[in-house]
Amino acid sequence: MDEWSADSVRIAPTHLRHVLGHFASGIVVVTAMTPDGPAGFTCQSFSSLSLDPPLVSFSPARTSTTWPRIRESGRFCVNVLADGHRDTSTAFARSGADKYAGVSWSPAPSGSPRLDGVVAWIDCTLHGEFPGGDHTIVVGRVRSLDADPDLAPLLFHRGAYDVLAGPRGV
Repeated sequence: MDEWSADSVRIAPTHLRHVLGHFASGIVVVTAMTPDGPAGFTCQSFSSLSLDPPLVSFSPARTSTTWPRIRESGRFCVNVLADGHRDTSTAFARSGADKYAGVSWSPAPSGSPRLDGVVAWIDCTLHGEFPGGDHTIVVGRVRSLDADPDLAPLLFHRGAYDVLAGPRGV
């Protein structure tokens, strides 16, 4: 049997998290308007997927109770958090809390909440979903978007929030 076969390789989840935590990533809050009101959750696994057609992806945990509510709406807004949004990131990561308490927002073109002061927002319709282990891979079709080039993004690196150091852009 090949030493690289799926059955012979066992990697401890804690070691995987530790090593992959060395990859700095931005933090987003995925939001939508549901029949019960606004819903949202913090997500670190967000990326650009395609320029033509314009697609993005993110991966909520299969245990998420918020993603199924957002999925039902068929549309959502990805809010790229700015450096000053640490409390927002933490609030939207909690289950059962009033995540929107003290959070200012306005409707994106889809009606999904667009959080105030974000680095960028990407308004999408649900394009597809795929199994991804203990997560679901969600693909969104971009319908509208914008960014504020004067803001720095909130980053997550090695288990903690971080910010960009030095000058931005060229």
